[in-house]
Amino acid sequence: MKLSNKINLNTGVLFTILLVLMNISIYFLFNNFLINSELETAKEEMKITSMTFNKYLVTIPENELLRAYVPVDGMIRIVRPDTKRSLAVTSLNEQVLRKEKAEFYTGEVSKEMIINNHTYAFHSMPIILSDGNIANLQITKSLEKSIENLHSLRLVLIIVTMLALIPVFISSRLLSNLLINPVISMIKTMKEIKESGQFKRLPLEEGSKDELYQMGETFNHMIDLLEANFEKQKQFVSNASHELKTPLTVIESYASLLKRRGLKEPELFNESIEAILSESIRMREMTEQLLLLARHNEQWNLMLTNINLIDVLKQTVKGFQNAYNRDVMIEGEQLTSISVTTDEQKLKQLLFIFLDNARKYSDDIITIAVGIEKNGAYIKIIDRGIGIPKEALPMVFDRFYRVDQARSRKSGGSGLGLSLAKEIADALDVRVTLESKENAGTTVTLTINN
Repeated sequence: MKLSNKINLNTGVLFTILLVLMNISIYFLFNNFLINSELETAKEEMKITSMTFNKYLVTIPENELLRAYVPVDGMIRIVRPDTKRSLAVTSLNEQVLRKEKAEFYTGEVSKEMIINNHTYAFHSMPIILSDGNIANLQITKSLEKSIENLHSLRLVLIIVTMLALIPVFISSRLLSNLLINPVISMIKTMKEIKESGQFKRLPLEEGSKDELYQMGETFNHMIDLLEANFEKQKQFVSNASHELKTPLTVIESYASLLKRRGLKEPELFNESIEAILSESIRMREMTEQLLLLARHNEQWNLMLTNINLIDVLKQTVKGFQNAYNRDVMIEGEQLTSISVTTDEQKLKQLLFIFLDNARKYSDDIITIAVGIEKNGAYIKIIDRGIGIPKEALPMVFDRFYRVDQARSRKSGGSGLGLSLAKEIADALDVRVTLESKENAGTTVTLTINN
């Protein structure tokens, strides 16, 4: 069953139940009120009648008094303790009441009676007869007119309920359409996206700010994110395949040369082996970086500890100098201790990436400045190399972006190092700022929040 039909059916059934319960409650409340009102009215009339009987029984015969006060649609009688001597007068249309057995009561009685499926109000009150004996003056009065009114009320309530269900079902249909239309529009848009392969958005009514509008707005925002991620993925795949294609082509070319001329020309053999080895190493590094970049921030599995930043910096610089035989000067190492909480291995990896970049694009000494400022501890990696053009600074952290394609390829760069550094910095909550000037050098500042 469609959701709109479910809403329509459930809403209609709920309103129907509420209407029926409300009308049933009205009917029974009015029924009780009407019967009690009739009984109370008959009781008051009984009091007046009994007072008259007590006053005139001495002077007027019982039969005449009974005829004078007999109800239009009922019976009046005097019942003595010996019920066989009871005297009754009945209206012409209620002769069936004569067949009812008389009963003597010691006190006043007021009740509702059902006789032959007809409803009557019964009242009995003690009176003193002319001979001084006590008897009951009993009046039985039909309530059929009131019952007919109740039947009319019941019929009216049934008709009103049925008529009220028409706007109920119409309104429930309108309500279901109001709720379902945005969902239908969303489904239609999804189908169009599936069939065409193009990202589309839902049209939104600017005047409305309800939950349905928020749902549509959230859907459009999700489509924006999907489209942006799709474009990034497409660009990433294109760049990755392009970057991998180059070393593979180089390896294939040199392997072909080795096959044809490698045994005859030792110099060509050595050159080919060096080129194949170099390109293989570059492919391995690129693959490792791609795998690291594929991780999400929550998957870095950080091991946060309290470390001495000066000691970690000295260890990193010593390892870097041994690996590349480059001079690195540390400014601020006279500070005995700078305590920070971070992942030591990830921080070393971050420092190695920026030191490696400084090594590739600068032949001069590399300077590292360390210290403390109000925002936290900072590390500045300063080189005096070729620098980065101002217009390229915002894009250097993009994957596969290289300022100078030819120069970067020659130095072995893949355009992934700084992207990986940005991912690691974000995971460590380290703020990275880059300042550079062409032919003057580059300064990378890492701020570690306390």
